[in-house]
Amino acid sequence: MKNMKFLTAALFISSLFIGCSKDDAPAPVNEEEVITTLTVTLVPNDGGTAITLQSRDLDGDGSDAPVITTGDLTTGVTYRGRIVLLNETVDPADDITEEVEEESLEHQFFYTSGGDLDITISNENLDTDGNKLGTEFTLVAGAASSGTLTFTLRHEPTKPNTGLEDAGGETDIFATFSVSVE
Repeated sequence: MKNMKFLTAALFISSLFIGCSKDDAPAPVNEEEVITTLTVTLVPNDGGTAITLQSRDLDGDGSDAPVITTGDLTTGVTYRGRIVLLNETVDPADDITEEVEEESLEHQFFYTSGGDLDITISNENLDTDGNKLGTEFTLVAGAASSGTLTFTLRHEPTKPNTGLEDAGGETDIFATFSVSVE
């Protein structure tokens, strides 16, 4: 009888060890960062004056609309573009761009234009697997035109993809700017 109690206790204890393997441990949570400010800097290849597009929303999901700063492009000019993301709810502000680039496999920027805006944008930087990341790009301004230019950051998109429509993932931030080519 003592052997039976010992065997039962031993089986119970060993099942606890087997049931609690390290493989069942939950994956660490990577909390989403707060992004209050998206700044796009466009520097003409010919050395002209840089253009800054910015969406700044210091209250996040609050009732205040983002403050939008925009600029006009020059016909026929090629611009080097760079996107910077900040969390300005803390002092000093956190540069979220660094995290996006470090976690390049989990992020991708998309650029979309609307209206009659005559521009061409091409991605200039890649993630660690050779797929598009998009924090750096080239923009070529075509003929005189106007419309909108939207920058969208997706978290955990399907890569490779053919664009925003089939990328999936979740939108971390997007900003739309009214732009003219003059």
